[in-house]
Amino acid sequence: MAEARPYLDANLSVDQLARQLGVPSRELSRAINEGLGKNFFELVSDYRIAEARRQLEAAEAGTTILQVMYDSGFNSKSVFNTAFKKATGMTPSAYQAQHSA
Repeated sequence: MAEARPYLDANLSVDQLARQLGVPSRELSRAINEGLGKNFFELVSDYRIAEARRQLEAAEAGTTILQVMYDSGFNSKSVFNTAFKKATGMTPSAYQAQHSA
């Protein structure tokens, strides 16, 4: 996940990731559930939120939240905002304001 960064694909599915890894999708799903204690979508969301945080922290003036959302692999503003606030305790715009210099 960290090297190839497949989570940046907004349409990533467990089947696609399993094909990339060369494992059956059921095995991948079970490994994520049992090994990490979360489902596939939660795992992908965690990586996407981490990416969004990195981008917001390094954002140049004029970078929009929407641009960061798409560049992080999200394609829904409401899903992005909800997941971001759950992970960080603040909205993406508040996070960006706190981390801009």
